[in-house]
Amino acid sequence: MTSSTPSYTPEELFASTAPYYAAHRPRYAPEFYALLTSRFGLDGTQRVLDLGAGPGIIALDLAPRVDTVIAVDPEKGMLEEGRRLAAEQGITNIDWREGDSTTLPGMGLGPVLLTVMGAAYHWMDRDQVARDLDRITEQGGAIVLASGGAPGDLEPADWRHVVDKVRTRYLGPERRAGSGTYSHPKERHQDVLARSPFSQVDTARWDHTLTRTVDEIIGWVFSLSYSSPAQLGEQKDAFKQDLRQALLAFAPSGRFDEVIRTEAIIATRP
Repeated sequence: MTSSTPSYTPEELFASTAPYYAAHRPRYAPEFYALLTSRFGLDGTQRVLDLGAGPGIIALDLAPRVDTVIAVDPEKGMLEEGRRLAAEQGITNIDWREGDSTTLPGMGLGPVLLTVMGAAYHWMDRDQVARDLDRITEQGGAIVLASGGAPGDLEPADWRHVVDKVRTRYLGPERRAGSGTYSHPKERHQDVLARSPFSQVDTARWDHTLTRTVDEIIGWVFSLSYSSPAQLGEQKDAFKQDLRQALLAFAPSGRFDEVIRTEAIIATRP
């Protein structure tokens, strides 16, 4: 049932995930924000950069702790979703800007204390980005990478193989990225940062169990770039129906547990 490759641009691919991303991606642990607040003395006066911000998963939670969050993302649809969510929540101190890691030097961002990235660093030229951030990061500042941990760190939930099986039937075994395929970089983020100007690297982790419904699982699947609505094209509805049936056959209760990790890599200058 593997479909032919749909015609879309990478921008359309990520735009199609935006509403699902905002609604169904797990949030980072509250302890993550508490750690940043205590370690860097966040008191409502700082400027921080959220690079690869998407719809503002981190920016929205960080905004109450700082003066300004500059949220940079290349995808207009993600920024529009972020602006909508910020307006909904009455958050007014996020500066939403279109751009990416390659446009950083010419964006006139000014000094920032922190640059945070949520599962975005692996898409970038990591060495170059660290050098570029060194030019705009204040003394005592840091690069902070937030993610669910490196692939393979956690044993996947038992229902994940059901999702993988259905997705493979429709899209094939490779993780697609744009019109090509994606593979996670082999070198760990910590090792890249250790040779950067931000060579003092610490890692913190927090785990908790998240229980989701069938609809929440399907929304999460559509939030992934490699199983986005743009990837599925006209087969989206059929995929959704098949996935729902397969998940309920696996767990008739319609409840799906998963251990969710927040990993924070904090890199400072020595």
